[in-house]
Amino acid sequence: MLSAALLTPGQLLLGTLLYVFVLLGALTQVRWVELIADTRRHHLFFGSVFALFALWLVRREFDNGLTVHFIGMTAVMLLLDWPLAIVAGTLAQIGLCLLGLDDLAALGVNGLLRVLVPVAVTLLLSRTLESFQPRNLFLYIFISGFFAAGLAAVATVLVGMGLLSWSGALQAPSSLVELMGYLLLVMFPEGFINGTAVAALIVFCPDWVDTFNTDRYLQEPFDSNDKS
Repeated sequence: MLSAALLTPGQLLLGTLLYVFVLLGALTQVRWVELIADTRRHHLFFGSVFALFALWLVRREFDNGLTVHFIGMTAVMLLLDWPLAIVAGTLAQIGLCLLGLDDLAALGVNGLLRVLVPVAVTLLLSRTLESFQPRNLFLYIFISGFFAAGLAAVATVLVGMGLLSWSGALQAPSSLVELMGYLLLVMFPEGFINGTAVAALIVFCPDWVDTFNTDRYLQEPFDSNDKS
């Protein structure tokens, strides 16, 4: 999370416009009738909002206006699919702003970093994997869960560094090795948290995961009519 003081007015305006544009697009893609009619979807949606809100409360704040925390959007995206995931992330952000923990002026830019970038990375990897129609559920867990979350964290850091470099508030790492160390530092914990959550959901409640094809991944490995 970035404070508004680290960004230029142009960045704040551009981030807000971009975030609002994508949010409106997500709102038009939500299956509202299904969401309203299905009580289970209510619980999953509002539970995801609360989980993100609680996860983002566990943070490390620095004096320069930078705040670091786990993202968690990969698991939410796989659970709810991208339109509802963006809405859930937005509501969690608004809750943090109401508590004074997030900078309201930087809501759009922070939404870009902690919501849109992770959702986009996870969606891209998940759709790419599904295009091959794999039958091994471990591919879903490790690629769409662990790897997507780690890559989403790396992308978020790089986009954040790009914004700070643009505003002139970034002191660049002294070497590529130092940069890689930072990226690995955020990649593995993020991948572990999201991957573990996805694995638990797949094992215990696969029907809850909107992007998980239970008919293909959990089909019987043999024909029950085969007597040989």
